Amino acid sequence: MSDALSVLKERRSCRSFDGRAVEEEKLKAILEAGTYAPTGMGRQSPIMVAIQDKETISQLSKMNASIMGSNSDPFYGASTVIVVLADKSMPTYIYDGSLVMGNLMNAAEAVGVQSCWVHRAKEEFESDEGKALLKKWGITGDYEGIGHCVLGYGEKMSAKPRKENYIYRV
Repeated sequence: MSDALSVLKERRSCRSFDGRAVEEEKLKAILEAGTYAPTGMGRQSPIMVAIQDKETISQLSKMNASIMGSNSDPFYGASTVIVVLADKSMPTYIYDGSLVMGNLMNAAEAVGVQSCWVHRAKEEFESDEGKALLKKWGITGDYEGIGHCVLGYGEKMSAKPRKENYIYRV
């Protein structure tokens, strides 16, 4: 089996990170993979914000937890958060951003980094606090949060058995 297919089969979401930082070379490779995700008509509607600043990660974590009515860390102690946003003026923006998220997670697996998709970016960046962050980061335009790709090192889970009726062939 090719390396690519092995990565797709072996990647699992990590929900317990040990806090170790993702090395710059690996982060660059993961981010570059995100830029090669397919997008509708090749318009490249998504953008990514890579965050390793602990204060900013803590702020986003608290915002995210508040949305779901929790006090826990929805980022599971990850050292790196990549926020994926997409330009709402493009009709395929949700799909485009989702494909970026998939590329990020699969690239992370390929370079030995664990990942997890954390939701609620939409709600975060619709809030006044989220809009202020975008402005602080120099991001202008009509963007919607698609997801957070949290990265780091931690537990490696095994795959659950695939369900029987996953594939239909005609």
